Amino acid sequence: MSEQKRKGIYLLPNLLTTAGLFSGFFAVVSSMNGRFEAAAVAIFVAMIFDGLDGRVARMTNTQSDFGAEYDSMADMVSFGMAPALVAYNWGLTELGKLGWLAAFVYVAGAALRLARFNTQVGIADKRFFQGLASPAAAAVVSGLVWVGVEYDVVGTDYGLIVASVTGISGLLMVSNFKYNSFKEVNWQGKVPFVGILIVLLAFVVVATEPALVLFIVFVLYALAGPINTFRMVDKVRLHDVVGDHEEDADFKTTPKTNETDK
Repeated sequence: MSEQKRKGIYLLPNLLTTAGLFSGFFAVVSSMNGRFEAAAVAIFVAMIFDGLDGRVARMTNTQSDFGAEYDSMADMVSFGMAPALVAYNWGLTELGKLGWLAAFVYVAGAALRLARFNTQVGIADKRFFQGLASPAAAAVVSGLVWVGVEYDVVGTDYGLIVASVTGISGLLMVSNFKYNSFKEVNWQGKVPFVGILIVLLAFVVVATEPALVLFIVFVLYALAGPINTFRMVDKVRLHDVVGDHEEDADFKTTPKTNETDK
C-alpha cells in the first residue's frame, strides 16, 4: 500500500508571500491615513519579500502550484492595487475622473501583466521580461510618491505629472518592450574583489538618498525597455510595442545589422 502524500502547504515560502501581501495592504491603509512615506516604503519592502519567496522555495525544494497562485494574488495587491491607491490618495484626488482613470489604467495593466506572465511560464525567454515587471512599475510609482514626500511636494499640485507617471507605468507593463530579467546572472559564481567594493559603494549611495536614488534607478530601468527595442529593430512595428503575434512566445525582434556582430 503506497503512502499517501500529506495534505497542506509549505510554511516558509508562503510565510514570505504573506509578509509581502501584508506590506501591500499596509501601504494602502497608510495612504488612507495620510502616511505616504510609510506607504511608499512598504511597497519597496513588499518587493524584497517577493524576491525572497521564490528563491527560498527553490532552495528548499518547496515549490508548489498553490504557492505560485498565492504569489500571483499577493503581487496583484502589493504591486497592482497598492501603488495605484497610494498614488491616487497622494496626488490624483483633485483630478476627478482623470485621476481615478489613471489609477485604473495602472491596476488593469498590472492584472494583464500578471495574467500574461502566468500563461507564458516555461515558453518565454528567461533572459527578458515582456513588458515592465509589476514590481518595477510599482517602484516607479511609489518612488515618485516617496521622493515627493521627502522634498515636501504637495502631490495634488502636480496631479497631471502623477497621473502621467501612473498611467504610463501601467501601459509599459502590457507592452512588448524587452526588459532584462537578470536571471542569467550567476549569483553563486566568484567575482573579483573590486566587485565587493562596488556593491558596498552602491549601498552607500542608496543610503545617502534612498528615495531619490531608488526612484532614478527604476525610472532608468523603465526607460531601458523602449530604448532597447527601438535600438534593436530596423523598423518599429505595432507588435514591437503592443499586441500579440506569432513570435510572442519567443519574444523575438529583428536585429539591426552590425559589422561587429559575428
